[in-house]
Amino acid sequence: MANTSTRREDATVVKRTAQDIRRRNRFDTLRCVYAAPAPVSRQDIAAATGLSFATVANLVAELLEVEVLVEAGHEESGGGRPRARLAVNAERGVLLGIDVAETGIQAQLFDLSLTVLRSVELPLPGAKVAPADVVETIVTGVRELLASTGTPSSRVLGAGVSVPGLVEREGGVSVYSPYWSWRDVPLRALLAERLDTPLYLDNPLKASTVAEMWFGAGRDVDDLVVVTLRAGVGAGVAVDGALYRGATNSAGEWGHSCLVLGGRECRCGKEGCVEAYVSTSGVARTVRELSPDSPLLRDPDESAVVEAVARAQSQGDPVAVETITRTAHYLGTALADLFNLLNPQTLVVGGWLADRLGEPLLRHTREVVARQAAPQPPEAVRLQRSTVPDNPVSLGAATFALEGFLNDRETFGPVKAGRRNARGARTRTAP
Repeated sequence: MANTSTRREDATVVKRTAQDIRRRNRFDTLRCVYAAPAPVSRQDIAAATGLSFATVANLVAELLEVEVLVEAGHEESGGGRPRARLAVNAERGVLLGIDVAETGIQAQLFDLSLTVLRSVELPLPGAKVAPADVVETIVTGVRELLASTGTPSSRVLGAGVSVPGLVEREGGVSVYSPYWSWRDVPLRALLAERLDTPLYLDNPLKASTVAEMWFGAGRDVDDLVVVTLRAGVGAGVAVDGALYRGATNSAGEWGHSCLVLGGRECRCGKEGCVEAYVSTSGVARTVRELSPDSPLLRDPDESAVVEAVARAQSQGDPVAVETITRTAHYLGTALADLFNLLNPQTLVVGGWLADRLGEPLLRHTREVVARQAAPQPPEAVRLQRSTVPDNPVSLGAATFALEGFLNDRETFGPVKAGRRNARGARTRTAP
């Protein structure tokens, strides 16, 4: 017979699991409303999610009570009572999505429908970036967004912050950033001293994947990989419709897996990393290896080199064309490993670099993947560019804030308690 402490632990596990299931169902319900091109009924949500109508009705009632959803008209139901149509209540509040990149910060203000209301981009110091620099820049951006839109801070439901590198999500700690040599920086605590709003930290790999799950290619699939190509490189993974984080939230550091033994030195200090070949610095280095005197290198800034390559390849410049071909070879080889290892339904290639090099890069990459990945039916997997508009990282960061708001016991706890009390009262007074 189990002792008291064991029974208590078992009860805690069961309770936590039930909470997780309810949270997942709430997300799925709301994601269905976001994904629909027009207001939807409870019956539509039940059909799309596979949840029972009773479960959907209960979840919708909670979301209506806290004004996340609103009724937006009715439709005929074939003889019965008209069905209410449901939509996101965009006016319920605002969310902040903040993308801290290696050279600058983009902060965006969203309404609850995740429509961008305002955006601001601010540079970071060029050389050594200290935590205080990032905090000050984020605070400046947030204040500018709120002031320019006349939004009181009381309407901010939460702020999601994406930081490159390894992030300890629960504590809001930047565990390690190879770009700035950060280790164990309590970034959320530092921001909380300056910003009076709930804060949710993670990294761009997770943020981009969540954006695709809610608003892009991940809406229609359960198993998804999202590769982000910019100054940093990595992969976010969703398994069975849920973001996969790994034991310490470091899943997806594909950019620092070895592609070439004894290859190029990576900024992380190792050799031959994927990032050293398919990031902005990797593309610039490929140009230098092909033609050290190329006019594509006129501007030493690595992003400017990528822009020059994108322009020149469309004009048939041989160095630009070969740069994209080689980059696609490196990328396709690394992606073939992801296909073999994870077998996703869809693999999305996104990020600033993918946007700039576009279809030529993806076309050659598909050819390499087809040669090197394990044989499988062509229709079994899709390799595509991101369909998320604007910046998937800041959108995903704002979605973290939305998820945090949906998890907030202060928001939904009184609702559930009130509904339980009402049911209990009805039971007690029933004849």
